[in-house]
Amino acid sequence: MGSDGKPGGRIEGLDVAAFTVPADAPEADGTLAWDATTVVVVEAHCDGVTGTGWTYAPAEAGAAVTGLLAGLVVGRCALDVAGANEAMVRAVRNAGRQGLLGCAVSAVDIALWDLKARLLGLPLVRLIGAAVEDVPVYGSGGFTTYHDTHLAMQLDGWVRGHGIGRVKIKIGESWGREVHRDLERVRHARETIGPETALYVDANGAYGRKQAVRVGAALAELGVAWFEEPVSSDDLEGLAVVRDQCRCDIAAGEYGYDPAYFGRLARVVDCLQADATRCGGLTGWLRAAAVAQAHGLEISGHCAPHAHAHVAACVPNLRHLEWFHDHVRIESTLFSGALDPTGGTIRPGADGAPGHGMAFRRAEASPYRVL
Repeated sequence: MGSDGKPGGRIEGLDVAAFTVPADAPEADGTLAWDATTVVVVEAHCDGVTGTGWTYAPAEAGAAVTGLLAGLVVGRCALDVAGANEAMVRAVRNAGRQGLLGCAVSAVDIALWDLKARLLGLPLVRLIGAAVEDVPVYGSGGFTTYHDTHLAMQLDGWVRGHGIGRVKIKIGESWGREVHRDLERVRHARETIGPETALYVDANGAYGRKQAVRVGAALAELGVAWFEEPVSSDDLEGLAVVRDQCRCDIAAGEYGYDPAYFGRLARVVDCLQADATRCGGLTGWLRAAAVAQAHGLEISGHCAPHAHAHVAACVPNLRHLEWFHDHVRIESTLFSGALDPTGGTIRPGADGAPGHGMAFRRAEASPYRVL
């Protein structure tokens, strides 16, 4: 408590740990394969209250929190999240804001927002201010390593098991060298989910420009509504070419770390994506949403659905959140308070729990600890 007896004490410390959770089956997209996912968890403490944040990044991001960021945050007023965020962003300038350090800043920022809301006894969605009550989600997975039966089972679970009306699969297999199989998998997905469910695809930047245009034409015939990263998100001109020649909505932004990046990308996509576990936490995500709105675009939260849930409800230009298979499984295992996507939406803060409503399960997490 502050000297006046109101919440607003000083941040007393940051605890950091990292956990590597094996995948439940081999996974790959168009440009990468993996068999495990690492989550870095940050806990911020003040007046006997703990706020929790996390990011999906190598364990070295946790070392960055301890070595570069903790000294800038500890001792600050726990309510002044914006000031802490600015101090962290300035401090990593020469070390590099992108990549590991951006993830480290993001995990701390999420923890500080959670801490502030808990100190004030409010759900985050009420602290920031809700624009909507229900947050739409889409089921996401459909890895290129899945055989047809596995893919159908996952899609059926989202559509018929949970009533989610939007699903996404990975395409662009082997850096775009398996287009025939890509399209066969899309056809199989469409047959599985039926004509009424929205079908999305994510190429993870695997295709070249003209190749992406050709694939996009075939996808449109299959009723695909969302074509994510058809070319590298670094190829702004290529994204504009594909956007202008494809009927599918073109989306990108998961690798954005600062508002200037989102400003450049917003000119060449139909929907902007941002990842709060990379782009500076909830502070950075709200700024990305404002950039999108300034360009007449909606924003979609990339992965880490429980990290995004509350803040997503606080912007008027939200399209949806990604209910990503890996991260849903990890967040449901390592934290309590997971949300229910049945019906295709989640309602953050509905139970009145303070902060983001997630509580870290130390015992369940301990077998996976790597830092």
